Amino acid sequence: MIQPMTGDAGARRYYRLLMSGQETRVVMDAPDQIESCRAYLKVGQLMIEAGLHVPQVYAVDLRKGLILLEDLGSKSFLDVFLSGDRSPDELIKAALNALVQWQVISQPEGLEVFDAAKMRSELDLFPNWYVRHAQQHEPNDAWFERWSMACNKLLELLAKQPQAYVHRDFMSRNLLISEPMPGVIDFQDACIGPVTYDVLSLLRDAFWSFSEADEQTYLDYYAQRCASMGVTLPPNLPQAVDVMGVQRHFKVLGIFARLCYRDGKPHYLDDAPRFFNYLNRELQADPALEAFAELLAELP
Repeated sequence: MIQPMTGDAGARRYYRLLMSGQETRVVMDAPDQIESCRAYLKVGQLMIEAGLHVPQVYAVDLRKGLILLEDLGSKSFLDVFLSGDRSPDELIKAALNALVQWQVISQPEGLEVFDAAKMRSELDLFPNWYVRHAQQHEPNDAWFERWSMACNKLLELLAKQPQAYVHRDFMSRNLLISEPMPGVIDFQDACIGPVTYDVLSLLRDAFWSFSEADEQTYLDYYAQRCASMGVTLPPNLPQAVDVMGVQRHFKVLGIFARLCYRDGKPHYLDDAPRFFNYLNRELQADPALEAFAELLAELP
């Protein structure tokens, strides 16, 4: 028997195969994303080498964009957070342990680089999709010129951060309750980028928010694990996380607006206030970021 599974925000489709007995498998169907499939296989192998728990690959047909995978289950960390079945503490620390294991094996030539051009392209999703579509507002040329200058200052700050392997969506929805914990999925877009990207994604989740006190507790735990494992961090980690958050959260707002207005998935914009709350904190991290706050204040 074949059961459709809830997919991610991308074009990939997933199916659960119910086999004889209680055994199951997962099929990833990405017929127009052969390079994404190749990336999935490469990154998965790197994560296995790091000791992370990722789905075992049973069969591959790159021509058709099909990968047959181990089924790690369907209960994500997010499901547990929303249900209140158990404290997030154990889960977040397990995720942070896995993250440090992943970062410690980073190699300069191991994956594609998340460079300034890609970060800038992502930043521009905010005015191009959120402002123009969600807010139905067309900024003038002067606004865009100031936006460009603010983006350049942000990218200069991010260029100073140590580099490491980056999952790119290391958040509760992509971490599964499994043994060992966590099961890690949706890693095909992994790259080399700022070391703070994944810890930021985890602690300022797209669909769940921690208190600032809990966030700081987990950030301290992460810093201790990095120190013990030899992962280099920025000297002011909280500030560096804030700076990274500005880039990611403008990007996510743009992507969520695109999912709504281009792809017909309006529910993603329900979480937009969460990202503006994050940005309100993050834009205070450095005087160079104040221009973004001014630009936001001028929008509807």
